[in-house]
Amino acid sequence: MASNYVIRYSAMRHLGEFHSRDDLTRGTKVVVHSKRGTEWGEVLCVATAKTREYLQKRDTGGKVLRVATPEDERTQAEHWQSEQNIFKEGKQIIADSGLSMQVIDVEKILGGERIVFYYVAEARVDFRELVKVLAKAFNSRIEMRQIGVRDEAKLLADYGDCGKPVCCNTHLQEMPPVSMKMVKAQKATLDPNKISGRCGRLKCCLRYEYETYEAYRKELPKVGKFVVTKQGQGKVIAQEILAQKVIVAMEDKRRLLVDAADVLTVLSGRPEKESEEPESRERRPRPKKGSEKKPE
Repeated sequence: MASNYVIRYSAMRHLGEFHSRDDLTRGTKVVVHSKRGTEWGEVLCVATAKTREYLQKRDTGGKVLRVATPEDERTQAEHWQSEQNIFKEGKQIIADSGLSMQVIDVEKILGGERIVFYYVAEARVDFRELVKVLAKAFNSRIEMRQIGVRDEAKLLADYGDCGKPVCCNTHLQEMPPVSMKMVKAQKATLDPNKISGRCGRLKCCLRYEYETYEAYRKELPKVGKFVVTKQGQGKVIAQEILAQKVIVAMEDKRRLLVDAADVLTVLSGRPEKESEEPESRERRPRPKKGSEKKPE
C-alpha cells in the first residue's frame, strides 16, 4: 500500500516526507530522490498530521526509489572512499586559493548530481572563482555551505558526556537557544568544561527540563520572602525545586528544610517583632553644640 514516510537523509541529517509504494518499517535503509538528487535515507516513521506539523512542510514532495540492496551497500562503501579523496584534494585546492576558510566535510550526492563542501569562516567569502576550479577538478556541480560551530558538531561529533550520540546528530533539527539562566535554575555546575557540548557552546540538553523547573519554581515561595510554617516564622534562603521544598532561616537561628505543603502563609513584608523591653523614659532634648552657657 502506498504511503508517506518521514525519512532522514543527507550528511546534515535532514528530515523530509517521502512517498513510497512499498510498506516500510522504522530503520529501513532506502534510496530516495530529494530536491538535491538521489540520496541515501533511513525510514523513521509513517508520516502523520503531527509529523507534518513538526516538519512545518519542509522538504516534502520527495519519493522513495527503492529499499537499499546489498549492491547499494557495497556502492555506499565506495562512495565514502570517494568522498575522502575529494575532501583531501579539495582541501588542497582551497588552501592554494588563499581564501580564509576551513573545510569541515564533503558530501557527494549518491546520484552524482552535486558535491557539497561544508566550511567555516569568520567572514563572508567570495568563492565564485573557487567553485569554477572545483567544478573543473571534480567534473560535477559544486555547492558551498558555510556552517557554524554547532553545525560543525552535527557533522563531526559522535558521543556526548552522557555516553549517548550527541543530540544535534540524532533528533534535533534546530539548535535551541540556551542561556546561563537555565544553568543556574537547575543548579548545574558553572564549570564551562562540564556544561559545554562538543561545539563549545552550552549543552542543548540544559533546555530540556528548564520549563519543568520553571513551573515547579513558581509553586514555591521566592527566596527572600518571609513565611509562616508549622515550625514557626522565618525567611526563605534557598529553594529545592524538584523536591518542592524550601530552606527557611527561622527566627531562633535554626535552618530548616520545609516542605511546600507545610508553608502556611507567605508574608507580604518583614514580620514586625514585638518589643520585649519596657518603654524608655522620655529624654530631654540635648542642647545644640555651643549653646550651653559656661558657669561664671
